[in-house]
Amino acid sequence: MTRKNKMMLKIKELMYEPQRIRNIGICAHIDHGKTTLSDNLMAGAGLISKDLAGDQLIMDTKSDERERGITIDAANASMVQKYRGEEYLINLIDTPGHVDFGGDVTRAMRAVDGAVVVVCAVDGIKPQTETVLRQALKENVKPVLFINKVDRLINELQYSEKQLQEKFLKIFMDVNNLIKNLAPEDKNWQLNFENGSVAFGSAYQNWAINVPMMKETGIKFKDIIEYYRQGKTDELAEHLPLYDVLLNMVIEHLPSPDVAQTYRVPKIWNGDTESDEGQTMLKASAEGPLAAMITNVAEDEFAGLVSTCRVYGGTLKKGDEVYLVGSKVKSRLQQVGVFNGSKTIDTGNVPAGNIAYVTGIKDATAGETLCLDSNRMPEFEPIDHISEPVVTIAVEPKKTKDLPKLINVLRSIAKQDPTIRVNINEKTGEQLISGMGELHLEVMVNRMKNDNELDIVTSEPIVVYRESVLGTAGPVEGKSPNKHNRFYIEVEPLDDGIINALNNNDLKEGRVKSKDMAQKFMEFGMNKEEARRVWTVYNKSMFLNMTRGIQYLDEVKELLLEGFEDALKEGPLASEEVSGLKFKLVDAKLHEDAVHRGPAQVLPAIKGAINGAIMLADPCLLEPIQKVFISAPIEYIGACSQEIQNRRGIMTGQEIFGDISEMEFEVPIAEMFGFAGDIRSATGGMGLFSTEMKGFNTLPRNMQDKIVKEIRQRKGLSDEPFSAEHYLG
Repeated sequence: MTRKNKMMLKIKELMYEPQRIRNIGICAHIDHGKTTLSDNLMAGAGLISKDLAGDQLIMDTKSDERERGITIDAANASMVQKYRGEEYLINLIDTPGHVDFGGDVTRAMRAVDGAVVVVCAVDGIKPQTETVLRQALKENVKPVLFINKVDRLINELQYSEKQLQEKFLKIFMDVNNLIKNLAPEDKNWQLNFENGSVAFGSAYQNWAINVPMMKETGIKFKDIIEYYRQGKTDELAEHLPLYDVLLNMVIEHLPSPDVAQTYRVPKIWNGDTESDEGQTMLKASAEGPLAAMITNVAEDEFAGLVSTCRVYGGTLKKGDEVYLVGSKVKSRLQQVGVFNGSKTIDTGNVPAGNIAYVTGIKDATAGETLCLDSNRMPEFEPIDHISEPVVTIAVEPKKTKDLPKLINVLRSIAKQDPTIRVNINEKTGEQLISGMGELHLEVMVNRMKNDNELDIVTSEPIVVYRESVLGTAGPVEGKSPNKHNRFYIEVEPLDDGIINALNNNDLKEGRVKSKDMAQKFMEFGMNKEEARRVWTVYNKSMFLNMTRGIQYLDEVKELLLEGFEDALKEGPLASEEVSGLKFKLVDAKLHEDAVHRGPAQVLPAIKGAINGAIMLADPCLLEPIQKVFISAPIEYIGACSQEIQNRRGIMTGQEIFGDISEMEFEVPIAEMFGFAGDIRSATGGMGLFSTEMKGFNTLPRNMQDKIVKEIRQRKGLSDEPFSAEHYLG
């Protein structure tokens, strides 16, 4: 029997022993070596040839990933590692590093319990390093650190032993500071050189070392430098095999699911932990009610939709009928197993504590909760993505007959990637796709064309704006069509503390069902009276009921909130989403007969009052802003700054390291199209850049009328926004 076949049998055995399972994610800034590292781990497990490790990139399964040289989709693999006489099952997810595909990182962090954070020894901490670490810690995922590309410090920069140690110490302290600031308050997850939770090495040259390995082998940094000077890196890899050092570190320092689920389940599930489902999950027990979550969905030409599931309780069984709690539908599982890079292993069953692949769930979407029909359990918490779609393109088929196929493909894409927003406007005939950036949309469009054989045309990228106000207004009256119902609304910008809490996910959106929420609102700056009167939080805006003793108000409450949410989806200025506002219902007059205060009367009245109030409160557009990080030789500082200034950007920081300048800017996304080529030309190909979403800033007033007009024309609306009187009737 081959080593590979033996491992498959061992996986089936170990998956029923939670204490001997580790679910881990590999995450880092782009080009810091995640996928090369994953290759090495796969080679160590016997899944690919050791000679090809670092070159095969087995986890990049799609052709466009290989062509572009970047990871686009998170990829999974299961392997076995022997440590101190015991065998362990490692379920690994290799995640993307490019900021446009950060949604895959967020979803992967829901599936794992630990993360190997990879940092380039030369570049150190970069923006996406901080982002992926924040994503991991937000999901209560414990990190360890691998400092990669040490070979470059030795070969290219000719570092001495002392310089290596100083560089490693700097990276170590930077990562520990991030962990200190971002980790859950009750978790001491600080890294430590001595205990081996930090490793150093070269994924490309197949070696790694940490302090325990130094003590075991007697090899020190000065010896590693000598191996390089003598050209004996193959011998170094034999003495210090990367897969052993890394996987042993994972087993030693990252939690098993039976440990991790005791503190992760209460954070990601709102149900009663004393219930059967709760106890089954806390114990990571294969016996008991099924509790699983779909964390990713991908299309396979043979199997259809393939779902990645984290099983928290019970067992996923082939042939079982499961209930999708969010979609409220049933589905029968066709195949159940574990991932093996580009392949899968059909195990028939996958018990609690494991990451499974599943086929047969036609209505699968990332974030869906699975259970058996007999135990319709509460849903898991939604997966909060750090960034939001800010760039949009319109797509249409070249041949009209392909329109139904295009719409089906768009709906499928929306299921597979929650960071892609699809808007099929049946009124205008537009099909709009919004994504995290140019590259995100480019990849989606190419896959639509190539994977689905669709001949489509696309528009130039369009920036997504938000609507808000700079002033206050109200009370503004909204009348129902029959004139028998009236609502009086005041509007003002939402408090900065609340906005920041929503942006950081310290506050959740949704209907306020508990009085305890008032205390949370007060913690972030609301006064007590208003905090007690919040009905709902939606689109980073609030609706407050400030009235007293209005008869029949409770009976129309849901209609008022429905109208509020509808009004925020398309604002009165440019039909863009409304964000960052506080709406207060200060009075109402309602007809005593319920027949005269139904949806046809209440919805137009409340929407009219909201839109009218916005138009009277100095309405404005908010434009999305990116942080842009540029690394270039110091002689190009002026050229980089000029390129940014030409795009309405500003410099927010700069550091000099030797002859390299690390610059930080803030730039409107509307000005960033074509930036990659322009900065390459401006720096003679010597400049590297990365981006990160910052948020939304007010669009300069001298540009607002022009942008509003362009948006309205594109959407087929009249050139000028209607006045407040239009909405008030």
